[in-house]
Amino acid sequence: MSIMRALRLVLLCGLTAMLFAPPVRAAQTDMPSRPRDRVVLSISQPEVRITSNFTGAELVLFGVAEKEEGLDLDPDVVITVRGPNASYVTWRKARVLGLWVNTDSRTFVEAPSFLSVQASRPLEEMASLQILRLEQIGLIRNTLLQRVGPDYADVVPTDPFRAAFLRIQENEHFYQENPEGVRFIAPGVFRAEVKIPGRAPLGHYEVTAKLLRDGQVIAQAVGGFDVQRSGFEQEIATMAQNHGVIYGVIVAIGSLLVGFIGSVVFRKE
Repeated sequence: MSIMRALRLVLLCGLTAMLFAPPVRAAQTDMPSRPRDRVVLSISQPEVRITSNFTGAELVLFGVAEKEEGLDLDPDVVITVRGPNASYVTWRKARVLGLWVNTDSRTFVEAPSFLSVQASRPLEEMASLQILRLEQIGLIRNTLLQRVGPDYADVVPTDPFRAAFLRIQENEHFYQENPEGVRFIAPGVFRAEVKIPGRAPLGHYEVTAKLLRDGQVIAQAVGGFDVQRSGFEQEIATMAQNHGVIYGVIVAIGSLLVGFIGSVVFRKE
């Protein structure tokens, strides 16, 4: 048998095997994929305006968890609202010579000025601690960068400075967590309320809604709103920021006028 004849025979056998082989790839392609969830988020108002008599506001968040066929139960939902970042200093007091004085401090760098976590059930029942930490779900699992000497890092949740910082922010209602804050009002439709305190920091607030199923984050949506001054207070703040010299002159003249009028009204005869 010549070499060319042998090559033709091998090629013919290969083509025959390809033609009559079972369609493995086609069978894999036709297999149904795993059902997935999708989420749509809506915020009741895009802006919160702060006036002189502002005592707080309550935002309503609506969402729709769209389920593909094959999924019956609603997923777990966690909504996190984060305000603009800021730096904070937490002090430790100690008794020295009978007096309580500040002896040590820890600086939190670029921490959320406002943090609200609303969930459809207790977080520990939704996923493992590893997943909750990775996704920063819950107050104690959010990254709080600290300056420790020359280094910057987040420490364990039991760190006394970290625990004190969270406690202070919660007492001031800047940090909130409610394991029953998300309610399903219809199949696939959920609702949550977020309370904005009267001394809410100005700036942009980010809203993130995450869906969890079988201990894993399967979908998320991101929105936001702004907290801004309005009315006469906003006009003064804008002038002070954009026209500092003119604002300073007006304040100085106003102080002189108030002092002159006071001297005239209350002068002794």
